[in-house]
Amino acid sequence: MRALIGLDLGEKTIGVAVTDNFLSVATPLETVRRRKFGLDAARLSEIIEGRNIGGLILGLPRNMDGSEGPRCQSTRAFARNFDRLHPTLPIGFWDERLSTVAAEKALLEADTTRKRRAEVIDHVAAGYILQGVLDRLRVLRAKGDNDDG
Repeated sequence: MRALIGLDLGEKTIGVAVTDNFLSVATPLETVRRRKFGLDAARLSEIIEGRNIGGLILGLPRNMDGSEGPRCQSTRAFARNFDRLHPTLPIGFWDERLSTVAAEKALLEADTTRKRRAEVIDHVAAGYILQGVLDRLRVLRAKGDNDDG
């Protein structure tokens, strides 16, 4: 298996998280300050190539009612543009509603300073998004194992 990379796209930053090769745990990695698509994509490509990434998960910022607004359209446009650079890299989407809220709560419970929370919130949120995918894959694999027997 190959690791996955998860992104939490914001207007000013991109939170980045990665999995291990066994797809068991997501780890927050870094926050990329957004500049231009080409520069952002170059940094993400470095991570993808350096870590032998086999797939990309983008947090999809749906509205609380499940509908898609302008932020979802922006995320899908990012995916289309990134796909042109990495046409063989599978790209998936994951509902990211409340991921930043969960990340903020975890950081508060860990008694993280306000300054430190601001530095890490985006890649911690990316970790929550990616861990959600891994948890779902684990359930599907377990269900598949039970169906075999």
